[in-house]
Amino acid sequence: MEKTRLKTSALTKIGVIAALYIVITLLVAPWSFGAVQLRFGEMLNHLAVFNKRYIWALTIGCAIVNLFSPLGIIDIIFGTLGTLVMTTLSYYLSRRLKSVTAKLATSTLICTVAMWSVALELHLISKVPFWPTYLSVALGELLSLVIGAILFYVLAKRIDLTA
Repeated sequence: MEKTRLKTSALTKIGVIAALYIVITLLVAPWSFGAVQLRFGEMLNHLAVFNKRYIWALTIGCAIVNLFSPLGIIDIIFGTLGTLVMTTLSYYLSRRLKSVTAKLATSTLICTVAMWSVALELHLISKVPFWPTYLSVALGELLSLVIGAILFYVLAKRIDLTA
């Protein structure tokens, strides 16, 4: 019975985080897609450093949000794979770090640098210049992640985000 309760709890947490990613991202939908991008749902990427279940939550949320992307199936596939890779890297590269600040900094760095994949996707599909697009989407990602890092730093002091 306890095992069933734990599985149900884990699935519920995955669903809630995926839904939050979707809602936060779609609330500012015009800015969530394109060469100038500010996807506030990305702040949730930090959750991956606390528990690997959130890798799946964020990947599912991203896949669903990308159904609304003007880039279509390309963004659904490659944008979602990008989220899966960067949150997985964040989890594995930060799991031995003890400091919440170090974990959040690692996640911020990995996810911001990983925006090269979004810039490449936009460059190939939308024919926008790569480097200015990379700078733009990386700055949007950085802003979202800094806001998220502050939020999760405060939350981690009050709530066990690893559970």
